[in-house]
Amino acid sequence: MKTTADEILSLLKTRGPAQTGEIAERLKISRQGSRQQLERLAAEGLISSETVKSGVGRPRRCWSLTPAGHARFPDAHAQITVELLDAVRGEFGEAGLERLIARRERETRSSYERAAAHSKALAERISLLARQRAEEGYMAEWRREEDGSFLFIENHCPISAAAKACQQLCRSELSVFRAVLGPDCRVERMEHLLAGARRCAYRITALV
Repeated sequence: MKTTADEILSLLKTRGPAQTGEIAERLKISRQGSRQQLERLAAEGLISSETVKSGVGRPRRCWSLTPAGHARFPDAHAQITVELLDAVRGEFGEAGLERLIARRERETRSSYERAAAHSKALAERISLLARQRAEEGYMAEWRREEDGSFLFIENHCPISAAAKACQQLCRSELSVFRAVLGPDCRVERMEHLLAGARRCAYRITALV
């Protein structure tokens, strides 16, 4: 069962920096209770705050995850994955690594396409993809924007260490999304974890 502290960490992970009052409102707890939990998490080194101006009135504290806080959301088998990628590169060169990534891409694409095989509507395909990715640990979600496009968000990357060591994995991910969502839409990466963003986000626009 999630504790209030766990819920705060999840909120900051999925929604980004937030003020004390916002956190209290979202979690339906008192401001005092929220403040106590935040101070405790800060003392543990999991979150930090900065003072920001917010309209009229005194500046307020805005909380965000520290690297230690992000580390609470696991990077699946990080060290062994990086070591295996290095071993493949050492034994078979970049060409061998490319073949390995291409095979992973084909298998991932096939799995997602089977899941979305009977989904004709773009929104339904996006929803199914988000569900698949959430089950794999990416904390994925999606929403329709006011202009009719869709925003597909991955709040966590369970293979971030591997992606840093082998950025072809991120290129492969974008290729898979475009293939699975189909030729009737455009998929663009808007935010990228490896580029310093707090998450990966993709804009999906219907072409017809």
